[in-house]
Amino acid sequence: MRSFQYQRATDPNMAVQALSAAATATNPLTQATAQPLAGGTTLIDLMKLDVMRPAAIVDINPLSRSWSAIELNSDGLRLGALAKMSDVAAHAEIQRSYPVIANSLKLAASAQLRNMATLGGNVMQRTRCSYFRDISYENCNKRNPGSGCAAMDGFNRMHAVLGTSDQCIASYPGDFAQALIALDATVEITGKSGIRSMPFAELHKAPGNSPEIETTLQPGELISAFAVRGRWPRSVYLKTRDRQSYEFALSSAAVALDVQDGTIRDARVALGGVATVPWRAREAEALLKGRKFDDELARRVADAAFAEARGRRHNSFKIALGKRVVTHALQQAVTMEI
Repeated sequence: MRSFQYQRATDPNMAVQALSAAATATNPLTQATAQPLAGGTTLIDLMKLDVMRPAAIVDINPLSRSWSAIELNSDGLRLGALAKMSDVAAHAEIQRSYPVIANSLKLAASAQLRNMATLGGNVMQRTRCSYFRDISYENCNKRNPGSGCAAMDGFNRMHAVLGTSDQCIASYPGDFAQALIALDATVEITGKSGIRSMPFAELHKAPGNSPEIETTLQPGELISAFAVRGRWPRSVYLKTRDRQSYEFALSSAAVALDVQDGTIRDARVALGGVATVPWRAREAEALLKGRKFDDELARRVADAAFAEARGRRHNSFKIALGKRVVTHALQQAVTMEI
C-alpha cells in the first residue's frame, strides 16, 4: 500500500472541502487526491491491490452522529448513508415493510463485513472484474482509460450481459442498490453547494465510451441519505451465486408488487449480477401491471427483462439463469403472506 495522509472530518463542510481536492484528478475514481473513508471494506482492499492510489483519506465516521439514522413514518423510509448494513437488515419494521431491502443486505458479504460496511459505501462499491482488480493487466478502460478491455476476449463468466459497451463489460457487484432502484428511491447528496436530491436511478452511469466515470457525483460530493416513498411489504430479493455465503451474485432480482384482489396494480423489477449498473427492467414491469399473475405471464416478464441481453463466451448462461431468477422472485412475491 502506498503512503497517504489521513484527515478526520468532524462535520459535513469539513468533509466536502477536503474531498473537493479531487476536482483536478485525471481519473477522479482511481487517482483522486482524496477519498472518503467510512467502513473501508472496499477502499482499503483496492488500495492494497494498488488499484486506487489516493494521496489523502478523509475519515467521515464522525458524521455518523447525524448520518446514520433509520427513520420510518407515514410517508415512507429514510436511511442515513452511514447506517451500518447489519443494523438496517436487522430492523424489525424494515423487515416487515421493506423485506426487499432487508434481504438484499442480509445476503451481501459476510456478517463481519456487514457490521462495518455503510449503506453509502455499499452503493459506491466498485466492480469485482478480475482485470480491473489486477494491475498486471494493462488493458482495463475502467482503471486505465483508452487501454482496452481484457475481459472482452478473456475469461468473462462473472461479467455483464446488459448495459455493456465496446469499452467495458464489467458487472456492478452490489445487492442493496437493486432494492433501491426497484423502489424508486431517491438519494440525498451533500456537496459544496449544499444538499440536493435525485432519483437513485440517476446515480450510476453505464460505461458507454467512458467506463472510468462510474457515477454522476461531482468532486467533493458525498451521499448523505436514501429515501423511499410508501411501503412495500410484498417485496423480494432473490440471489443466485456459486455458494450460499460470502459470494457475489451470478444473477439476482429485486421484485416489489402491489396486488389488490388478485390483480397486480403496480410492479417493480430490478436485476443484479447481470448488468454494468443497477438495472431496472421497466419493459418487464409494464407487462405485469393490471394483470393477474400466472406462470405464462411470469415467463413473458422474464423474457422481456433479458430481451436486450448480450452474452459472451463464458457468461451467456446468465441469460437463461437470470430469467429463472426473475420468474422465481415473482412467484415468491405473489404468494408471500403480508
